[in-house]
Amino acid sequence: MKSVFQIILLSVSTAFMLACGNQENDKQVVTSAVTGVGQSGVKDDMSNPNVVQIAAGSADHTTLVAALKAAEYVDALTNVGPFTVFAPTNEAFDALPEGTLTTLTRPDNQRKLRDILEYHVLLGVYKAGDFVDGRKMGTADGRSIEIEIKADGTVLVNGGKILGSIQASNGIIHVIDKVLVPN
Repeated sequence: MKSVFQIILLSVSTAFMLACGNQENDKQVVTSAVTGVGQSGVKDDMSNPNVVQIAAGSADHTTLVAALKAAEYVDALTNVGPFTVFAPTNEAFDALPEGTLTTLTRPDNQRKLRDILEYHVLLGVYKAGDFVDGRKMGTADGRSIEIEIKADGTVLVNGGKILGSIQASNGIIHVIDKVLVPN
């Protein structure tokens, strides 16, 4: 019965997509719907990149991308958003106590790793100029981070410095020099 439903869904979806025109991109959408691949499985080289695609293209964020994959958090951050993502650099991950990342990326710690990654995400788009000194902001894991603005305009998130910002199709990334670990 399930395969009959999938065939009907595929047939209807294919007919609809063919009627709409852009057949190559539409095949990717239909394939993703039938195979159960999430949003991250949709191939789209024409749109502006999303937060995950930007991180994946950065040599400074290979550890973050590996952690997103280990936590199975890629699809969530590939969706529409909007998101504000605080993206620690590889050096920030290297500063964690020895063995921390290895322990967190074990399958039995997937939920704990995902909680830490969700602690790096705000729902909505907040540019560096939107932050207010002393403000606590709710994260995707239900906790909050605290913003500090230095006299020179430097923005700190729980003590981690925002090094730069990159606009994405589904939000904004703030590159930070610290891994934010919830208390």
